[in-house]
Amino acid sequence: MYIYNVTTNIENAVHDQWLQWMKKTHIPDMLATGKFLSAKMCRVLVEEEMGGMTYSVQFTTANKETLQKYYEQDASRLREDALKHFPNQFVSFRTELEVVSEH
Repeated sequence: MYIYNVTTNIENAVHDQWLQWMKKTHIPDMLATGKFLSAKMCRVLVEEEMGGMTYSVQFTTANKETLQKYYEQDASRLREDALKHFPNQFVSFRTELEVVSEH
């Protein structure tokens, strides 16, 4: 099992609009690719020097191969959509996590 984690800092001025877009559009679009089993969105509880609010969205996928297919077939389109809706208003970084055990 793998987790594709996207951490995003969003400007306060567009926070509410972005949050609704994430919940109603972007996360459902990610799941609609058929490459993710579930998604979990969490607010990061730290104050950023740069301001804004930070969130982590964790998309669970079955294996590395499925995640690679997402990169090849869907990632560019979905990333461009975010940039179109919120140009220069957020920064994101992505992390791949391999689930070693669950208890």
